[in-house]
Amino acid sequence: MNNEVPKEISNMAKSHNLEITMRVGKDGITESLLSELIAQLKRRDLVKVKANKGIISNRENRKEIFSQIAHRAGSTVVFQRGNIAVFWRTSL
Repeated sequence: MNNEVPKEISNMAKSHNLEITMRVGKDGITESLLSELIAQLKRRDLVKVKANKGIISNRENRKEIFSQIAHRAGSTVVFQRGNIAVFWRTSL
């Protein structure tokens, strides 16, 4: 995947106007979560995902889980803060 994220995409990902459209629940990364993320990425460029508190215990775990989701969904994490990550479709 290309590590170069256009500035426009990066700015959109950081916008407070971008709504959270998915949540990672107590079941973690499931096939249905990945299917829904892929479906949303086909409809829009950016998808904002929130991991429920308690699911991810520390910063490294959050980073790893969001990276796994991105890899399995064929996308890139363009912004992450706390329990929230924004995914960008790069290969759909």
